[in-house]
Amino acid sequence: MTTLLGYARVSKADGSQLHDLQRDALLNAGVAAEHIYEDSASGRRDNRSGLDACLKALRTGDALVVWKLDRLGRDLRHLVNLVDDLTKRNIGLKVLAGEGASIDTTTANGRLVFGIFAALAEFERALIVERTKAGLEAARARGRNGGRPFKMTPAKLRLAQASMGKPETKVGDLCIELGITRQTLYRFVGPKGELRDDGEKLLKNTKR
Repeated sequence: MTTLLGYARVSKADGSQLHDLQRDALLNAGVAAEHIYEDSASGRRDNRSGLDACLKALRTGDALVVWKLDRLGRDLRHLVNLVDDLTKRNIGLKVLAGEGASIDTTTANGRLVFGIFAALAEFERALIVERTKAGLEAARARGRNGGRPFKMTPAKLRLAQASMGKPETKVGDLCIELGITRQTLYRFVGPKGELRDDGEKLLKNTKR
């Protein structure tokens, strides 16, 4: 039996915005009150404990329900990767209102839209690979073997995240492709592609 888990977010934590509208919509959609997770934070913030707890609680066959699509993702890239991750875990997504209201993976049309998101995520990863390889080739053409030795860059980090999450990835081959050592790789990324402290710092500094 499918369990519905709801997620609601408002942008301000000072109490000037309330979750009531979103919470009511989630309840009307069949989400139990104890299965609603909430955040009071900007959508661009990385540390959203409510969303993290919700994603952790979801199990195969469950469905994530949100009021609008913009309540879920920080930006398009984050949204595409999040939806792709849900697809791989066989978890559905229902969007109740707004531009993404056509997304409901319990229906054939909704699964089609969901598939488009997954294709976009794969396209994004391919672009990262292409940009990384182009950068390495440009560095070699200038007489530098892979640019600055053993340096992790945001593009390499994103590729490492995507690759480490795949069971078929060979760590040695990945390190050769990225031009880094195993020690450098594991400083930034865990065995399943999870960001470590150095990885989070690198991406956070890049956004400034």
